Amino acid sequence: MLIVNSKCRMGHEAFPATLAALEARGIPLASSHQLSRHKRMDQVLREALESGVRRIIIGGGDGTLNNALQHLLGREVTLGVLPLGTGNDFARSLGIPPTLEAACDIIAAGYTARVDVGLANGRPFLNAASLGLASAIARRLTPRLKRRVGKLAYPVAAAAELWEHQPFHVRMVTDSGEMEAEVLQLVVGNGRYHGAGNMVTPDATIDDHRLDAYTIAAPSAESGREGTGLGHVQDLSTLARVALSLRRGEHVAHPAVTAVRSAHLYVDAQPPQDINADGELIGHTPVRFELASAALRVYVPAPAPTTH
Repeated sequence: MLIVNSKCRMGHEAFPATLAALEARGIPLASSHQLSRHKRMDQVLREALESGVRRIIIGGGDGTLNNALQHLLGREVTLGVLPLGTGNDFARSLGIPPTLEAACDIIAAGYTARVDVGLANGRPFLNAASLGLASAIARRLTPRLKRRVGKLAYPVAAAAELWEHQPFHVRMVTDSGEMEAEVLQLVVGNGRYHGAGNMVTPDATIDDHRLDAYTIAAPSAESGREGTGLGHVQDLSTLARVALSLRRGEHVAHPAVTAVRSAHLYVDAQPPQDINADGELIGHTPVRFELASAALRVYVPAPAPTTH
């Protein structure tokens, strides 16, 4: 079965092209759906699974895939990913190229793998959950902004939020102990990418049975200038330097960044913080992060042949 979210960035025009690409590759479809509402998608997925459909291709962004995830966990189902959204971080973590033709080639090849799924207070997520700056940016990433500026939506929203963002106190309990800090952002990743191509950590993978996290400390709190104009400039400068290195994964070497790896994390924050998972706001702190290891089967690129 094929489902394409017509409200995602490339969804409307991609539907006929997807049908043609799948047909050209000899992939038969029991049904195909172009949908715009999550409730309708929920209904279609439930009915398909009850009728015995076991291979489901979904075209959309990370939010679309996150919405479908709750129906696929715990079932013998294989997910095909067509990266048609703004961020497409799950496709990046899987190694799926950002073109419709290449994604269809991967599905047609039929190679599958099992990947981990993150849980935030029991709610599943594929890529990353975040507190602080990324959650505030997610509130600004409206469907209208995504349609108007496309892939520039994330940096536009980020630039607008930076001028107002404030640090917060976080307490985090991991497998190896407890830590507290005044931070600007906390990101907890299941996969390698978040925020439209930023790395959680450079060695994170989506099948390593571990959560990878990082915090960005607030220099204004350490210098005693929190809440002042100079303190805000310090925080902005740190965020800018870290942001420039996120795509290469070099942020983990920055003195304001602390990287953590753990199978379980408990996070509390003051003041309470919204939780953004896969681009969707799902609740607020406190939050317990866990993993459902190897919980989802997906079509992935075939591994490169080994040479001797």
